[in-house]
Amino acid sequence: MSVFTIILIVIVAFLAGMEGVLDQWQFHQPLVACTLIGLVSGHLDAGIILGGTLQMMALGWANVGAAVAPDAALASVASAILMVLALNSGADQSQAISTAIAVAVPLSVAGLFLTMIVRTLAIPVVHIQDAAAAKGNFTSIEIWQIIAICMQGVRIAIPAAALCFIPSDAVMGALNMMPAWLNEGMTIGGGMVAAVGYAMVINMMATTEVWPFFALGFCLAAISQLTLIALGVIGISLALIYLGLKEVAKSGAGAAGGSGDPLGDILDDYE
Repeated sequence: MSVFTIILIVIVAFLAGMEGVLDQWQFHQPLVACTLIGLVSGHLDAGIILGGTLQMMALGWANVGAAVAPDAALASVASAILMVLALNSGADQSQAISTAIAVAVPLSVAGLFLTMIVRTLAIPVVHIQDAAAAKGNFTSIEIWQIIAICMQGVRIAIPAAALCFIPSDAVMGALNMMPAWLNEGMTIGGGMVAAVGYAMVINMMATTEVWPFFALGFCLAAISQLTLIALGVIGISLALIYLGLKEVAKSGAGAAGGSGDPLGDILDDYE
């Protein structure tokens, strides 16, 4: 891996680490981070496949109160780098992607430990900003805010830089040492990642009003003639129809005494 490629990967990792807190440009999302690393390393197609697969798993990850979700930034960046190293050593693309998917979950848990360290180190920064606010020193507040955000970027950039210096031969040797049953298990597990991610999202969103749309989309997806673009158009159309009906119900043009949710009112009539 060339020095220029390593620099670009570290930059992507730094941005992904910051976005894990900012959520502004979504660089920490697997689809974005893995695709960018695949782009700068010359393995764009593999990066998109890996990122898309991991994104299905990360769909159900969310920070709720004090509960912090697994670290998608470290999982995305580190697994993408390991995939690139495997591909550079001559590994098969499907094998490299399956291995990267398998290590993504442990890496996401390790990322929680790193973010805990960074957030602990950021506690004095808060007190420094409080003191600066008491003095009306807004410049100091902004500087320390940038420093705190950069700390999140460094926690991903440093492990990414360290992984880039792993010899490709060592990665290939580790892949060759894995027995066939382990490789097959990783492949099967990688295929289940998308299903687990969707299941987590459905578990959070499942309501009486949503299930009909889920059933309709499930049936439409089985029609092989429909492309992803067609399915997307159908989904957007259904959403617009639903929102239009909801606005009509709220404006009073719908059934009297309704809840404001037209689909919910219809379903309530059958209960």
